[in-house]
Amino acid sequence: MALFTTLYSGSSGNCALVLCGRSYLLVDMGKSCRITVTALKKLGLAVGDCQGIFITHEHSDHVAGLEVFLRQHNVPVYGRSDTLDRLAGMGILPPAAEAVAIDGRCEEAGGFAVTAFATSHDVPCCGYRIATPDGRTMAIATDLGTLTPAVQKNLAGCDLVALEANYDLFSLQGGPYPYYLKVRIASDRGHLDNRACAAEIMDLIQDGCKKFALCHLSQTNNTPELALLTVHNVLLAAGITPGPDVVIQAQTRNDISPWIEF
Repeated sequence: MALFTTLYSGSSGNCALVLCGRSYLLVDMGKSCRITVTALKKLGLAVGDCQGIFITHEHSDHVAGLEVFLRQHNVPVYGRSDTLDRLAGMGILPPAAEAVAIDGRCEEAGGFAVTAFATSHDVPCCGYRIATPDGRTMAIATDLGTLTPAVQKNLAGCDLVALEANYDLFSLQGGPYPYYLKVRIASDRGHLDNRACAAEIMDLIQDGCKKFALCHLSQTNNTPELALLTVHNVLLAAGITPGPDVVIQAQTRNDISPWIEF
C-alpha cells in the first residue's frame, strides 16, 4: 500500500510526502524545519525513515526549511544539477550535505524509483514521477505555466497525480496583484490555472488514473472550494462523476492533508 499527502501546500510553502511501509520521500520543504518535523511527528513518522528530499526548484516556498533541516539531519537531497548548484551558491545546501543530481535518469532512493521531468517555470524547475517499492506509480507537477508534452507523458499511466491548481483566472484578473505579476503568473512560465488543471485531469481519467491531489493553490487568487468546483464542473460536463471511484482532493495550505491511498 502506498500513501500520498502534503504537510502543507500553497503559495506560502510546499512539502509533499510519499509513503510506502515505513519509508517515505519528501518533495520540497518550503516552510521551516520546525513546522516540517512537527508535521512528521503528528503522522508518527521518524526523520530517519526519510529516504530523500526531492527539490523541484529554488524558490523559497519550496526550500525555506531545507538549510536548517540538513544541518540537523543526514538525509540525501536530490534535484536537477542546475538547481542544486544554485542552492549551494545560496548557502542552502550545507557543505556536508549529500546532494545527488538527477538529470535524465531514474534514481533509486530507498526502494523508490524517481525520474525528474522538466516543467515550464521562470527558473529551472522539475516535477517527479515516483514508483514505490510495492509497484505503484504517482507523479507530482507544480509550478508550471503550461502542460508540455514531456509533462503529459510523465503524468500518464500513474495511479495518482498531484497537479497544480494555482489560480482562478477571473480572480487573478480582478485581484490586487500588480499587472506585471498577473502577466507572469498567467504566462507559460508561470502557474497552472484551475481550468487547465481540470482539462488535464479529465484526460488522465480517460487514461485510467483515478486519484488526484490539487496542489499549490494561491491564497489570493483561488480557494479549495473554487478549485474543486471548477474541476467537478469540467468532469460533469464530460459525463464523469467525481466520487469514490474518482477521488479529487484539494490540499490544505497550512496543515497536513488527509492521506490518499494509491
